[in-house]
Amino acid sequence: MTQEWETIIGLEIHAELNTKSKLFSVAPNRFGDEPNTNITEVCTGMPGALPVLNQEAVRKAVQLGCAVQAQVAHFSTFDRKSYFYPDSPRNFQITQYENPIVIGGTVIAEVDGVEKAFAIHHVHLEDDAGMLKHFSTFAGVDYNRAGVPLVEIVSEPCMHTPQEAVAYCLAIKAILQYIDASDCNMEEGSLRVDANISVRPKGEKGFRNKIEIKNMNSFSNMEMALTAEIKRQIREYTSRPDEPHTSIIKQATYRWDPDRKETVLMRTKESADDYRYFPEPDLVPIVLTDAYIEEIRRSLPELPLQRERRYVSELGLSAHSAFVLTSDKKLADYFEEALKISSNARSLCNWLIVEFAGRYKESGKSVIESGITAAHVGELINMIDQKEITGRIAKSVADEMVLHPEKSPKQIVKENPDFSPVHDQAEIEKLVTQVLADNPQSIADFKAGKDKAFAFLVGQVMKLTKGKASPEVVNELLKQKIHSS
Repeated sequence: MTQEWETIIGLEIHAELNTKSKLFSVAPNRFGDEPNTNITEVCTGMPGALPVLNQEAVRKAVQLGCAVQAQVAHFSTFDRKSYFYPDSPRNFQITQYENPIVIGGTVIAEVDGVEKAFAIHHVHLEDDAGMLKHFSTFAGVDYNRAGVPLVEIVSEPCMHTPQEAVAYCLAIKAILQYIDASDCNMEEGSLRVDANISVRPKGEKGFRNKIEIKNMNSFSNMEMALTAEIKRQIREYTSRPDEPHTSIIKQATYRWDPDRKETVLMRTKESADDYRYFPEPDLVPIVLTDAYIEEIRRSLPELPLQRERRYVSELGLSAHSAFVLTSDKKLADYFEEALKISSNARSLCNWLIVEFAGRYKESGKSVIESGITAAHVGELINMIDQKEITGRIAKSVADEMVLHPEKSPKQIVKENPDFSPVHDQAEIEKLVTQVLADNPQSIADFKAGKDKAFAFLVGQVMKLTKGKASPEVVNELLKQKIHSS
C-alpha cells in the first residue's frame, strides 16, 4: 500500500547556540545549574526590561549560513510572536519572521550510500522559552533556559522517507558541531526537531494537510515516529475513500509516544495569524557588510562533507562509513588520532563504528567517553596487522579494554596467556593432521569443489587452537596436506 503513496517531509531543527550569555541578556547560557539562577530582568519579562542583542549569536548564525552555501541577509529584523504559556514570561517570543538572517541553502547527506542534496528554506534567530518541571502534586517553571539563543533551521518539504529525514538531521548536526555553534546534545534539549509530514497518492499535485510531530528526543525515535505517522495517514485515507481528503486529515500537532509506538494528538494546528506577528519595537535591524560575511566565510574550518569526501578519496573508506564517522565530529577527531598510530584506515573505521560501537550500545556510552585512548585502539589494529594476535583474539582483547580502559592491548595480552597466539608451526601441523583424519568426508567434498567443506576444516583447526593460530598458516597447511594426500 505504501508504494502507491508519496510522503512529503519538512523539518524544523531548533539548535541552542553555545554562547556564553543569552540572546538578549547578560545571564549565563549554561545547562544543569540550579533552577532560576541564570536569570535577569530580561529573562523573566520584568516591565521595562529591554533586550540587547548578543553579537556572538549573530556570528554563529552567519557561520551556519556560509557553511550551507546560503544567502546571508545584509538586513534582517526581529518580530514578536505572541503566545500565552507559563514557560514564556513575556507572553511573546522574539524571533525573525519577516526578514530572517539566512535565506536558502543546501545540505548534502549520504542516504544508503548515495549522496543527496536537501534544500533549506531559511534559518532564523530566536530566543528559547523556559522549561516546565512536573512533580507529583505541582508543577514549576525553570527560567534558566528562557532567553537562550536558538537558530531554527527550516527545510523545504523535500524529504520523502524517514531515512532521508534522519540523514539530513545528522548532516545539520555535524555542521553545527564542526563550526562550534552548538553541542547538539538532544538529551539536554540543545537540539530539538519538529517534523511536518503529509502523504498523497503518487502523481497527485499539491500538498495535502500536514501533521506536525513533536517530542522526538533521538534520531531513532524520529525515524519510528515518521514511519508510524506515514502508516496512520495512509490507513486513514484508504479506509475513507469517499470523503474529501481535507476532512480526513486535519492540520494538527501530534507528539510521539515511545511506549505506545504511535503518534498522539496534542492540539489542532495554529496558523501564523494566531501568533499576531508584528515588528519587535525594542530591537534595531541587524545590518551586515560584505566584508564581515566574507571574513566569516574564509575562516570556516573543514566541514563534514569535505572531511567525508577526503576519507573516501584518500583513505579508501566507503561513502557510508565515511558519513557515519564524520557525522560525529568527536568520533572523527578520535579516528584521526588513532590514525597517527595505525595507518590501516579501513580496519580502524570498522573497529570504531562496528566493534566498539556494538560493545557500548546497551550502556548508551561510546568509545570516546569510555576512557579508552585513540592510541590504544590504533595499537590494537597494529597488533592484528602485524599478526601478533588473530582477529578472534582481538575481539576478546577489545572486551577486556572495555572492562579495563586504562590498560593497553599489549598489556592485556601480556597478562593473559590465553591471548598469546600459537606461532609454533609444528604444533599447528599436528592439529591439522588430526582434523583431516577425523573428517575424511570433508576432504572428499572439498576435492569435489565444495568450498564450504574447506571452511569447515579451517574452523575445526581454529576451534582446537581456541582461535590462537594464524588463519593464514592454517589455510596453507590444510591445502598442502590435502593436495599431497
